Amino acid sequence: MDGITLEILWSNLISIVSEQAKALQRIAFSPIVREAGDLASGLFDARGRMVAQANTGTPGHINSLASAGLALAKLFEGRLVPGDIVITNDPWMSAGHFFDITVFCPIFRDATLIGYVGSTIHHTDIGGYGIGAGARDIHEEGLWIPPSKLYEAGEPNALLHDFIRHNVRTPDHVFGDLAAQVSSGRAGGERLIALCAREGLQDIETLSEEIIARSEHATRQAIRALPAGTWHGESRFDVPGGTIIALKAAVTIDNVAGDITIDFTGSSGASPIGINVVMNYTHAYSTFAIRSCLNPELPNNHGSLAPIKVTAPQGSIVNAAYPSPLNARHVVGMFVPMPILKALHQVIPDRVLAEGSGAVWTVQIQGKRATGDAFTSSMFNYSGGMGARLTKPGPSATCYPTGVAAVPVEILEAAMPIVFDKRALRRGSGGKGRSPGGDGQVIEFHMNTDQPWLLNAVPSRLDRGPDGLDGGDPGASGHFLVNGTPVSEARKITMQPNDVVRLETPGGGGYGAA
Repeated sequence: MDGITLEILWSNLISIVSEQAKALQRIAFSPIVREAGDLASGLFDARGRMVAQANTGTPGHINSLASAGLALAKLFEGRLVPGDIVITNDPWMSAGHFFDITVFCPIFRDATLIGYVGSTIHHTDIGGYGIGAGARDIHEEGLWIPPSKLYEAGEPNALLHDFIRHNVRTPDHVFGDLAAQVSSGRAGGERLIALCAREGLQDIETLSEEIIARSEHATRQAIRALPAGTWHGESRFDVPGGTIIALKAAVTIDNVAGDITIDFTGSSGASPIGINVVMNYTHAYSTFAIRSCLNPELPNNHGSLAPIKVTAPQGSIVNAAYPSPLNARHVVGMFVPMPILKALHQVIPDRVLAEGSGAVWTVQIQGKRATGDAFTSSMFNYSGGMGARLTKPGPSATCYPTGVAAVPVEILEAAMPIVFDKRALRRGSGGKGRSPGGDGQVIEFHMNTDQPWLLNAVPSRLDRGPDGLDGGDPGASGHFLVNGTPVSEARKITMQPNDVVRLETPGGGGYGAA
């Protein structure tokens, strides 16, 4: 395929999947999707290989969706007909916890399967414990949807719809978001069929093979330009309850084969609280760390991900085994890039950044309005400072590595009886250095209610701030306060009507001696 034709077709594919993702984000019910962009959308060939991803979304979702696509295509091979829609939130198959539901829309042209449009989004509620880390095993965490047909030949699977509706607290929101996934997926399929008809293509097999092969070749060439060897990095951080987690990564570069292998042997074992991470999610943020330093300008697809291998001991905190609790897996999962970047600092110091605050601080609130009606908030989040770069300071109050935005306080105050008293940058919390780390932020709120309410908050780095790099100072640790008293709890906390919650997120590490 000549370069000009390929570029035209590639631009069309990116347009299709990006427009589909934007439509999904616009019509979603959940603020975490609509306002924060906590989603992923991808276009897959008939073998389930991700060909293109949307230009929005999080690395944890999109790279996990790439793994889910392969698994679902293989599982449903020969069992799909036009009008079928596949669904699952199996943590080990998709994005690592029940809240992230994957919807996979097969695309048929003249009764022949030519590909899929897939999406994963964070849903408002999935029943069970909620977004916090307090469940003792996965079965306490919510509704487990095995790979199933949400629609069969265009008709809703009535039994599955009833199961979902009877197991979640906010069924209208959940089904609103599912409808957004289904409708945007169908629209993406229609656009792909129109592209094939316009360009005289029977299917996208030749096109996908060309894109994937070129992406893999370019990635391997970039790896071959690096020195061969094994480099080590380690990141330590505290989680709710004060436990210290260690993530150790050995990054091996084979510049003959053009492979990179990341081995997490030596990392902490499984946790009794719901912060364990499945391999799909560990792989997602590991490949993100490598790709962002190696060749971020290349398409992110099956081919560019193939040369990056990730291993971890079964049952460790980054390769969770059934029935480990997982709902707050982002608390550990978003630290996965940190030891990898420390290892890469020894190879490509100009392309990495110092440790940042790591996982965003997630909050979920349950209670009753003044009318007596119950409410459950969608998860909302607050970030700390990013780590500094070789020649630039770290951005302040930025969600790295996930890339989601914070839901505006006006949206949250309109959706539930919450009142924000303060939101400001936490000046001076970034580590000093030749390039200083980014600052965290201060958030203070109370609830406008006359009844007790429940707070699910999952902070990290309360005892230990992010490390600096190459002589830079560490960032400040965070503080989680209720009525001025420090709190470090993995479980839901029962709050009183006049209680005031204050979050002070960590700053990022500095780069180089000040």
